[in-house]
Amino acid sequence: MTRWPANRTWLAYRGLEAYAFALGWTLAPVYFVREVGMSPLELVLAGTALEVAYFVFEVPTGVVADTMGRRLSVIVAQGVMAVGFVVTGLVASVPVILAAAALMGFGWTFKSGAIDAWLADEVGPDRVSGAYQRGGQVARAAALAGIGSAVGLGLLDLRLPIVAGGVVLLALGLLLVLRMPETGFRPVSREDVSTVRTLARTTREGGRLVRARPVLLLITAILFFGGMWSESVDRLWEAHLLVDVGVPELAGLDSVVWFGVLNAGAVVLAIVVAQPLVRRFSRASARGMAVSLLWLDLAMLVGTLAFAFAGVFAAAVVAYWAIRVAASLAGPLQSAWVNTSIDDSSVRATVISITNLGDSAGEWAGGPALGLVGNAFGIRSALAAGAVALAPALLLYGVALRRIAGEALPEPLPQPEG
Repeated sequence: MTRWPANRTWLAYRGLEAYAFALGWTLAPVYFVREVGMSPLELVLAGTALEVAYFVFEVPTGVVADTMGRRLSVIVAQGVMAVGFVVTGLVASVPVILAAAALMGFGWTFKSGAIDAWLADEVGPDRVSGAYQRGGQVARAAALAGIGSAVGLGLLDLRLPIVAGGVVLLALGLLLVLRMPETGFRPVSREDVSTVRTLARTTREGGRLVRARPVLLLITAILFFGGMWSESVDRLWEAHLLVDVGVPELAGLDSVVWFGVLNAGAVVLAIVVAQPLVRRFSRASARGMAVSLLWLDLAMLVGTLAFAFAGVFAAAVVAYWAIRVAASLAGPLQSAWVNTSIDDSSVRATVISITNLGDSAGEWAGGPALGLVGNAFGIRSALAAGAVALAPALLLYGVALRRIAGEALPEPLPQPEG
């Protein structure tokens, strides 16, 4: 069967995956709070289980992608994550939900570095930023459809959209089997793949490149603090609205509809705000990316504090939307910044996996502490602590900008002898 061009495959992948995640995750926290009865600590521990599995397996699976193929790695990811979604929706048990979250974290590692490396190899590093921005737009539109589907199914049963999200991921994996090309990757020989030596060598080369590029080390550190921040917002925002702020009735409809409206509003705003910036971001230099990310992270920090201490529902909604729009813009830009900082394609997936460990470490290291803060002092305090955890990243952007400026300086002219 004829394979699709890389750009078409990328857009289909981004759209279907975004639809599946929106379908499966939009109401999952409501299901956790309402039907499973999870506490703030248990909500955060679900994320911690995912991130610990991610942390343990991220580099090994990234190495697999660099030795056996990025296409294979991405396809495996869809199947593993699909199982995690289905189990989460079918079994309303905290231990089972934590185990399913760990399984999804394991599955995510197969695609996290591999899909970025595949895209860069297929379209070229100089065109990858534009591809990320176009993919982001498709993903936002697909997520909007996924949110609508989640609300429709959730009004019948909160478990249905979670299970359906897993089914869509499985269908995406089958589509990639049939249509996903891989022309830019050069696999090693079968004899080399069968040896641990090749995997170890790829890991060493990836680590060497990260150590040799201070900017990559700084990105990893920035992602660490960003991971601590995201764990507070991602795991606790629904519980904050349900428990602390209160969700008003919407024409007598279930509050499930409100969460659909909030998620849909965030996506629509991201589309409106992102569209004028797509071309600018796609042409941005490394310095331009870092400056933009600095401002976006600052917006997320301020927005989180405003959300944490909002006294009325309307103020909380405005703050939440500001957070989500900034995060939506920052994600593709962060990926492009990492990719353009890598000059050795043979270890691209491994290097991306190593930098992604910063985000994972921040989430699993900071998540339980924030959950304990939530149990002891309330969800508002946990959200505020997450915002404070993001502050060091702003300082690291300043260091990165100075480093980038230093790398851009021309070599000094040789002095005449004598």
